Parts: sequence; structure tokens; C-alpha cells
Amino acid sequence: MRKSFNVILLLMAGIMVSGCGGAGRSGTESAAGGNRLPEWALGGFVRPAEVNPVIQPDPRVKFFCPMRRDSVGWMESDTFNPAATVKDGKICVLFRAEDNSATGIGKRTSRIGLAQSEDGVTMELRHDPVLFPTEDALKSYDWPGGCEDPRIAVTEDGTYVMLYTSWNRRIPRLCVATSRDLVNWTKHGYAFQKAYSGRFRDLKSKSGSIVTKLDGDKLVISRVNGKYLMYWGERMINIATSDDLINWTPELDENGELKGVVYPRNGYFDSALTECGPPAVLTDKGILLLYNGKNRVDAHRDMRYPAGTYSAGQLLFDSEDPGKVLGRLDVPFFRPVDDFEKSGQYKDGTVFIEGLVYYKSKWYLYYGCADSYVGVAVYDPEVETPGDSVPETTEV
Repeated sequence: MRKSFNVILLLMAGIMVSGCGGAGRSGTESAAGGNRLPEWALGGFVRPAEVNPVIQPDPRVKFFCPMRRDSVGWMESDTFNPAATVKDGKICVLFRAEDNSATGIGKRTSRIGLAQSEDGVTMELRHDPVLFPTEDALKSYDWPGGCEDPRIAVTEDGTYVMLYTSWNRRIPRLCVATSRDLVNWTKHGYAFQKAYSGRFRDLKSKSGSIVTKLDGDKLVISRVNGKYLMYWGERMINIATSDDLINWTPELDENGELKGVVYPRNGYFDSALTECGPPAVLTDKGILLLYNGKNRVDAHRDMRYPAGTYSAGQLLFDSEDPGKVLGRLDVPFFRPVDDFEKSGQYKDGTVFIEGLVYYKSKWYLYYGCADSYVGVAVYDPEVETPGDSVPETTEV
């Protein structure tokens, strides 16, 4: 693992979609040195040399936990699964951090930290987390597992909307928080709390990707058919709509059950899970959703990739009929390649994408590495670049 951290720790409390041209092939085609992406897709993304991971655990960073009533190394064990946005001319990365209160995936307490960067790589880290379990109305949802896996989008008037997983170690719930400055957040609770008279109050839910559009040089939240829209889900991808970005209504099928619009596929990289990634992007060809696919561990997996691997795919939906799939990559455009993406908590290999920003004419993709670190990859629309290479032989 590279030891150049590129994180400047500030020990103080405050501190157009180019490449989406004509609608085309629904998959990727293998090409020498990589895979050629269809015209509607975004990328490929290149990992900058000698910079990743851009955020790593640091046991020196402490804050007073209001739940434990003690000083806690809130980012001691792992830092991963980042959201990203742009504010005041800087990229801002909100990442999940785990303390060292237990051993095992999902057994520690997670909090959400904030870092900012002028070049997309060198990070200035805020000393304290910005979203965490505390003595508030959400305590029963947030404690003891914490606040996990943020996605963030911004309205035209500058209100930041975060969708995150509230984890009490019984039911993961997709929750909403808003902020004007990315530091002070208002928790609004469970996204589906009021839908259908509370029918889905105890639904296991996570991973919400609000639809955005590129307005000038910034991604902002956009309405679709008169409503705000998000794709959400892990086992399958679902749709929900909202009038206020706080209270969301899941779409149901003709039988009154949750309507899935995308499912895992046996024999493909997403054979086990299809989990939403960063905010979706409305383009002139449709709605582009980048998502995370997990490979199965049995005979129904994609034999070209290791069992259990998380890689990233892309979907194109009809903007008039947001549940209609127009295109889907058959091989991942982004997969675990580097050592730090295949070591740490999740050694099967993970690139877990949650943050996407357009900054200085380039696209920056922020992702979790093996549930342990934060990485970045960059797409320059002026440079034709394939997706990550497709293995020629079976990986084990």
C-alpha cells in the first residue's frame, strides 16, 4: 500500500455530461487494454498515480462522543464509502468513519466526517465528525451502529440533502438530513416514515441516489415529471418520489408491492446485489445511474471476477419513464485493481462508488476501498479512455 497519505489533518473543530452522446449499445465491448464504453456511459475513470487512498484511518483524531460520554477515536479503524459535492469552489467529501469499539463489518459505530480539496486529491480534514449518533429524536435509529454510507446532492438554492443509512444494528433505514454549510445538519428521520400511512416504517432500506442535472459547471437536484426522484435499494433497485426532498414515497407495482426496476443477473458481475451509487444524472439521452454490483460466491457468479467482489456498473433509464431501462453495462467500468482495493476489512475486493462531482471540466469519482479507505478516480472528457480492463482468464 502506498504510504503517501495526501491528507492534511487540521486539528481544529472548524477548519453536459460529456461522453454521453448518442444512445447506443446496452453493454460494453472488450477492447485491447480495457473495455470500450457505450456512448451514453460516463468514463472511463483513471486513478491518479501515487495519490490513493486519499483518506485513511487515523487513531490520533478524537472527539467527545455524546452517547458514550467519552473521548473516542472516531476514525481509528476505517474510513470509506464517501459522498461528494462542490461548495465555495472546493470539492467536499463526506465519508463514513468507524471507531474501534468492536471487531467485524457492521459491528463498530460509524460517523460521517468532512474533508475538502482544491485539487480533488489533497484533503483538508475537519477534526470532528459532522453527522453522528447523539441524544436526539433519531437516537433509536442511529445507535449503536451509527450513521453510514452518505450520498449527497444540492438544490439550486444551495441546500444540501444527504441520504444516509441509520443503523441501530436491527434495521438499516434510509434517512434524510439537510444542511446549508455541510457542517451543521438537521436530521429529518426515515425517508419513508409517512408513506402509505407508515406501511414501510420498519422496512430495511438504504442507498438513495437523487436525480440531478448538470447546470453550468455544477450538479444540482432536478425534478423528473414534476417530482423529485431517487433510485434506491441494495437487493434490487427501486424508485421513490418526493415533493419536498424529505418525505419520500416508494413506487409500488400492480400488486401493491415495492416495484423493482433493476435486479441482479446470474452470470454477471452484479449477480448478488445491485446497489445505487452516487446521485443519478439527467442527460439528453436519459437518466444515468452509476451503481455498485456484487458478484455471487457460487456457480452463478461471473467467473471472470473473484467471488464476492464489488465492482461498478452503469444504467441508462428513460427520462419520461424512469423505470424503463434503455442501457446497462454487461461488464463493470470500474473494478478492484490496486492492492488497497483488495485488502482491509473486505478482502474479496471492493470499489464502492458513492460520490461524483463535476469540477474544473473533469469528473471526480470518490469510492470506498475494501471497506477501509477512500479513493478517487478521474474522467477527462477530452481524453478517450476505456473502462477498467476485462480479465482474460477466470479470477479466483
